[in-house]
Amino acid sequence: MPKKNNCTTQDLTAMLKEGIQTLYTSDSYKAYLSAMSRFHNYSFRNSMLIYQQKPDATLVAGYRIWQDRFERHVNKGEKGIRILFPMITKQNDTEDPAKPSIIFRAGCVFDISQTSGKELPGPFVKHLDGEVRDYAGFLKVLKLISPVPVQFEHIPTGACGYFHVQNQVIVIDESLSQVQTIKTLIHELSHALLHDGNTSCDTRTREVQAESIAYTVCKRFGIDTSDYSFAYIAGWSSDQSLEELSSSMEVIQKTADQLILDIMRLRSPEVLTYLHIPEKTPDNALPF
Repeated sequence: MPKKNNCTTQDLTAMLKEGIQTLYTSDSYKAYLSAMSRFHNYSFRNSMLIYQQKPDATLVAGYRIWQDRFERHVNKGEKGIRILFPMITKQNDTEDPAKPSIIFRAGCVFDISQTSGKELPGPFVKHLDGEVRDYAGFLKVLKLISPVPVQFEHIPTGACGYFHVQNQVIVIDESLSQVQTIKTLIHELSHALLHDGNTSCDTRTREVQAESIAYTVCKRFGIDTSDYSFAYIAGWSSDQSLEELSSSMEVIQKTADQLILDIMRLRSPEVLTYLHIPEKTPDNALPF
Protein backbone atom coordinates (compact mmCIF):
# COMPACT_ATOMS: atom_id res chain seq x y z
CA MET A 1 0.00 0.00 0.00
CA PRO A 2 1.55 3.32 -1.03
CA LYS A 3 2.31 5.72 1.78
CA LYS A 4 0.32 8.86 2.40
CA ASN A 5 1.93 11.95 0.89
CA ASN A 6 1.11 15.33 2.41
CA CYS A 7 4.12 17.21 1.01
CA THR A 8 3.53 20.54 -0.68
CA THR A 9 5.21 21.40 -3.96
CA GLN A 10 7.56 23.65 -1.99
CA ASP A 11 8.54 20.68 0.20
CA LEU A 12 9.13 18.49 -2.83
CA THR A 13 11.24 21.02 -4.72
CA ALA A 14 13.33 21.54 -1.57
CA MET A 15 13.91 17.77 -1.43
CA LEU A 16 14.85 17.87 -5.10
CA LYS A 17 17.45 20.58 -4.59
CA GLU A 18 18.96 18.80 -1.58
CA GLY A 19 19.23 15.52 -3.48
CA ILE A 20 20.96 17.15 -6.44
CA GLN A 21 23.42 19.01 -4.23
CA THR A 22 24.36 15.69 -2.61
CA LEU A 23 24.99 14.21 -6.04
CA TYR A 24 27.34 17.08 -6.87
CA THR A 25 29.85 15.81 -4.29
CA SER A 26 30.23 12.40 -5.92
CA ASP A 27 33.33 11.40 -7.88
CA SER A 28 31.21 10.37 -10.86
CA TYR A 29 29.75 13.85 -11.19
CA LYS A 30 33.18 15.48 -11.00
CA ALA A 31 34.27 13.27 -13.89
CA TYR A 32 31.12 14.23 -15.75
CA LEU A 33 31.84 17.96 -15.34
CA SER A 34 35.35 17.41 -16.67
CA ALA A 35 33.98 15.72 -19.79
CA MET A 36 31.28 18.35 -20.35
CA SER A 37 33.85 21.15 -20.21
CA ARG A 38 35.19 19.89 -23.52
CA PHE A 39 31.90 20.51 -25.33
CA HIS A 40 31.45 23.75 -27.21
CA ASN A 41 28.71 26.12 -25.98
CA TYR A 42 26.46 26.94 -28.92
CA SER A 43 24.74 30.26 -29.48
CA PHE A 44 21.01 30.66 -28.96
CA ARG A 45 20.47 30.68 -32.74
CA ASN A 46 22.37 27.42 -33.18
CA SER A 47 20.62 25.89 -30.18
CA MET A 48 17.30 26.60 -31.89
CA LEU A 49 18.55 25.10 -35.16
CA ILE A 50 19.62 21.95 -33.32
CA TYR A 51 16.29 21.71 -31.52
CA GLN A 52 14.28 22.20 -34.73
CA GLN A 53 16.17 19.48 -36.59
CA LYS A 54 16.62 16.99 -33.76
CA PRO A 55 14.42 17.77 -30.73
CA ASP A 56 15.73 14.76 -28.79
CA ALA A 57 19.39 15.82 -29.10
CA THR A 58 21.33 16.02 -25.82
CA LEU A 59 25.07 16.42 -26.56
CA VAL A 60 26.29 17.57 -29.95
CA ALA A 61 29.76 18.03 -31.45
CA GLY A 62 31.47 18.04 -34.82
CA TYR A 63 32.66 14.90 -36.59
CA ARG A 64 36.35 15.39 -35.73
CA ILE A 65 35.65 16.52 -32.17
CA TRP A 66 33.84 13.27 -31.45
CA GLN A 67 36.88 11.39 -32.74
CA ASP A 68 39.70 13.46 -31.27
CA ARG A 69 38.29 14.52 -27.90
CA PHE A 70 35.95 11.70 -26.99
CA GLU A 71 37.18 8.65 -28.92
CA ARG A 72 33.81 8.15 -30.56
CA HIS A 73 32.87 7.94 -34.23
CA VAL A 74 29.74 8.96 -36.10
CA ASN A 75 27.66 5.96 -37.11
CA LYS A 76 27.43 5.17 -40.81
CA GLY A 77 24.46 6.79 -42.54
CA GLU A 78 23.75 9.38 -39.85
CA LYS A 79 22.45 12.73 -41.07
CA GLY A 80 24.25 15.77 -39.65
CA ILE A 81 22.51 18.63 -37.84
CA ARG A 82 23.10 21.83 -39.81
CA ILE A 83 24.29 24.86 -37.83
CA LEU A 84 26.27 28.06 -38.52
CA PHE A 85 29.98 28.36 -37.75
CA PRO A 86 31.64 31.80 -37.39
CA MET A 87 34.76 32.51 -39.44
CA ILE A 88 37.14 35.46 -39.23
CA THR A 89 38.10 36.87 -42.63
CA LYS A 90 40.70 39.38 -43.88
CA GLN A 91 39.74 43.01 -44.06
CA ASN A 92 39.35 45.09 -47.20
CA ASP A 93 41.72 48.02 -47.62
CA THR A 94 38.94 50.48 -46.78
CA GLU A 95 38.09 48.74 -43.52
CA ASP A 96 39.65 49.16 -40.13
CA PRO A 97 42.24 46.35 -39.78
CA ALA A 98 41.74 46.44 -36.02
CA LYS A 99 38.20 45.16 -36.52
CA PRO A 100 38.19 41.63 -37.95
CA SER A 101 35.28 40.69 -40.15
CA ILE A 102 33.18 37.68 -39.15
CA ILE A 103 31.11 35.67 -41.58
CA PHE A 104 29.15 32.47 -41.03
CA ARG A 105 29.28 29.23 -42.95
CA ALA A 106 27.02 26.20 -42.69
CA GLY A 107 28.36 23.02 -41.14
CA CYS A 108 27.24 19.88 -39.37
CA VAL A 109 27.29 18.53 -35.84
CA PHE A 110 26.10 15.15 -34.55
CA ASP A 111 24.29 14.14 -31.39
CA ILE A 112 25.83 11.55 -29.08
CA SER A 113 23.00 9.17 -30.02
CA GLN A 114 24.42 9.19 -33.56
CA THR A 115 27.85 8.05 -32.38
CA SER A 116 29.50 4.95 -30.94
CA GLY A 117 32.71 4.36 -29.01
CA LYS A 118 34.14 5.13 -25.61
CA GLU A 119 31.52 5.74 -22.93
CA LEU A 120 31.35 9.25 -21.51
CA PRO A 121 31.42 9.71 -17.73
CA GLY A 122 28.21 11.06 -16.32
CA PRO A 123 25.73 11.08 -13.48
CA PHE A 124 24.51 7.75 -14.86
CA VAL A 125 20.84 8.32 -15.60
CA LYS A 126 19.22 4.89 -15.65
CA HIS A 127 15.70 4.21 -16.84
CA LEU A 128 13.11 3.76 -14.13
CA ASP A 129 11.40 0.41 -13.60
CA GLY A 130 8.14 -0.52 -11.93
CA GLU A 131 4.40 -0.29 -12.28
CA VAL A 132 1.97 2.53 -11.52
CA ARG A 133 -1.31 2.01 -9.72
CA ASP A 134 -4.22 2.63 -12.10
CA TYR A 135 -1.68 3.14 -14.88
CA ALA A 136 -4.26 3.18 -17.70
CA GLY A 137 -6.34 5.81 -15.90
CA PHE A 138 -3.32 7.96 -15.09
CA LEU A 139 -2.18 7.80 -18.71
CA LYS A 140 -5.64 8.72 -19.95
CA VAL A 141 -5.76 11.79 -17.71
CA LEU A 142 -2.32 13.00 -18.85
CA LYS A 143 -3.44 12.72 -22.46
CA LEU A 144 -6.58 14.70 -21.67
CA ILE A 145 -4.71 17.59 -20.08
CA SER A 146 -1.96 17.65 -22.71
CA PRO A 147 -2.24 20.69 -25.01
CA VAL A 148 -0.96 18.58 -27.96
CA PRO A 149 -1.53 14.98 -29.15
CA VAL A 150 0.53 12.20 -27.56
CA GLN A 151 1.99 9.39 -29.68
CA PHE A 152 3.75 6.18 -28.68
CA GLU A 153 6.33 4.76 -31.05
CA HIS A 154 9.84 3.35 -31.23
CA ILE A 155 12.46 6.10 -30.87
CA PRO A 156 15.64 4.71 -32.47
CA THR A 157 17.93 7.29 -30.84
CA GLY A 158 17.33 5.83 -27.39
CA ALA A 159 15.57 8.95 -26.08
CA CYS A 160 12.62 8.37 -23.76
CA GLY A 161 10.54 11.03 -25.48
CA TYR A 162 10.39 14.53 -26.90
CA PHE A 163 8.05 17.42 -27.65
CA HIS A 164 8.22 18.37 -31.33
CA VAL A 165 7.49 22.11 -31.55
CA GLN A 166 6.99 22.26 -35.32
CA ASN A 167 4.73 19.19 -35.51
CA GLN A 168 2.99 20.04 -32.22
CA VAL A 169 3.12 16.50 -30.86
CA ILE A 170 4.59 14.66 -27.90
CA VAL A 171 6.31 11.39 -28.78
CA ILE A 172 7.01 8.76 -26.09
CA ASP A 173 9.06 5.62 -26.64
CA GLU A 174 6.75 2.62 -26.57
CA SER A 175 9.18 0.29 -24.77
CA LEU A 176 9.39 2.18 -21.46
CA SER A 177 8.19 0.86 -18.11
CA GLN A 178 5.01 2.28 -16.62
CA VAL A 179 6.92 4.50 -14.16
CA GLN A 180 9.28 5.79 -16.86
CA THR A 181 6.36 6.40 -19.24
CA ILE A 182 4.41 8.50 -16.74
CA LYS A 183 7.51 10.45 -15.71
CA THR A 184 8.55 11.10 -19.32
CA LEU A 185 5.07 12.15 -20.41
CA ILE A 186 4.85 14.71 -17.57
CA HIS A 187 8.31 15.98 -18.53
CA GLU A 188 7.33 16.46 -22.19
CA LEU A 189 3.92 17.82 -21.22
CA SER A 190 5.76 20.49 -19.20
CA HIS A 191 7.75 21.40 -22.31
CA ALA A 192 4.52 21.72 -24.30
CA LEU A 193 2.96 23.96 -21.64
CA LEU A 194 5.97 26.18 -20.98
CA HIS A 195 8.29 26.07 -23.97
CA ASP A 196 6.14 26.10 -27.10
CA GLY A 197 7.95 28.88 -28.94
CA ASN A 198 9.30 30.31 -25.67
CA THR A 199 12.60 32.05 -26.38
CA SER A 200 13.09 33.50 -22.90
CA CYS A 201 15.21 30.64 -21.57
CA ASP A 202 17.91 28.37 -22.99
CA THR A 203 17.81 24.61 -23.46
CA ARG A 204 19.54 23.95 -20.16
CA THR A 205 16.94 25.90 -18.17
CA ARG A 206 14.08 24.31 -20.11
CA GLU A 207 15.30 20.82 -19.24
CA VAL A 208 15.80 21.69 -15.56
CA GLN A 209 12.28 23.10 -15.41
CA ALA A 210 10.62 20.15 -17.15
CA GLU A 211 12.37 17.46 -15.11
CA SER A 212 11.79 19.33 -11.83
CA ILE A 213 8.07 19.51 -12.60
CA ALA A 214 8.01 15.82 -13.53
CA TYR A 215 9.72 14.87 -10.26
CA THR A 216 7.37 17.03 -8.19
CA VAL A 217 4.16 15.80 -9.81
CA CYS A 218 5.23 12.15 -9.73
CA LYS A 219 6.28 12.39 -6.08
CA ARG A 220 2.92 13.91 -5.15
CA PHE A 221 1.21 10.85 -6.60
CA GLY A 222 3.47 8.36 -4.84
CA ILE A 223 5.92 7.76 -7.73
CA ASP A 224 9.54 8.25 -6.70
CA THR A 225 11.77 9.28 -9.61
CA SER A 226 14.69 10.49 -7.46
CA ASP A 227 17.31 8.17 -8.96
CA TYR A 228 16.51 9.41 -12.44
CA SER A 229 15.52 13.04 -11.88
CA PHE A 230 18.39 14.03 -9.58
CA ALA A 231 21.00 12.80 -12.06
CA TYR A 232 19.13 14.24 -15.05
CA ILE A 233 18.87 17.72 -13.57
CA ALA A 234 22.45 17.64 -12.31
CA GLY A 235 23.56 16.78 -15.83
CA TRP A 236 21.81 19.85 -17.25
CA SER A 237 22.68 22.32 -14.48
CA SER A 238 25.44 24.78 -15.28
CA ASP A 239 27.22 24.58 -11.95
CA GLN A 240 26.91 23.50 -8.33
CA SER A 241 24.92 26.59 -7.38
CA LEU A 242 21.89 25.20 -9.24
CA GLU A 243 21.22 28.61 -10.71
CA GLU A 244 18.64 27.33 -13.21
CA LEU A 245 16.64 25.50 -10.55
CA SER A 246 16.66 28.41 -8.12
CA SER A 247 15.71 31.03 -10.71
CA SER A 248 12.95 28.78 -12.09
CA MET A 249 11.44 27.76 -8.74
CA GLU A 250 8.32 29.90 -9.10
CA VAL A 251 7.63 28.54 -12.60
CA ILE A 252 8.25 24.96 -11.43
CA GLN A 253 5.98 25.22 -8.41
CA LYS A 254 3.18 27.01 -10.26
CA THR A 255 3.17 24.55 -13.16
CA ALA A 256 3.46 21.50 -10.90
CA ASP A 257 0.58 22.79 -8.75
CA GLN A 258 -1.63 23.26 -11.80
CA LEU A 259 -0.84 19.80 -13.18
CA ILE A 260 -1.51 18.18 -9.82
CA LEU A 261 -4.88 19.96 -9.55
CA ASP A 262 -5.82 19.02 -13.12
CA ILE A 263 -4.90 15.38 -12.53
CA MET A 264 -6.83 15.21 -9.25
CA ARG A 265 -9.86 16.85 -10.84
CA LEU A 266 -10.02 14.16 -13.49
CA ARG A 267 -9.09 11.14 -11.45
CA SER A 268 -11.75 8.74 -10.14
CA PRO A 269 -13.26 9.06 -6.62
CA GLU A 270 -11.36 5.88 -5.60
CA VAL A 271 -8.02 7.46 -6.44
CA LEU A 272 -8.94 10.71 -4.70
CA THR A 273 -9.62 8.70 -1.55
CA TYR A 274 -6.31 6.83 -1.94
CA LEU A 275 -4.50 10.17 -2.07
CA HIS A 276 -6.30 11.26 1.13
CA ILE A 277 -7.75 14.28 -0.65
CA PRO A 278 -11.40 15.25 0.04
CA GLU A 279 -13.62 14.56 -2.92
CA LYS A 280 -15.13 17.96 -3.71
CA THR A 281 -16.16 17.56 -7.34
CA PRO A 282 -17.27 13.95 -7.90
CA ASP A 283 -19.36 14.98 -10.92
CA ASN A 284 -16.16 15.94 -12.72
CA ALA A 285 -14.36 12.67 -12.02
CA LEU A 286 -13.96 10.22 -14.87
CA PRO A 287 -15.30 6.68 -14.27
CA PHE A 288 -12.13 4.66 -14.86
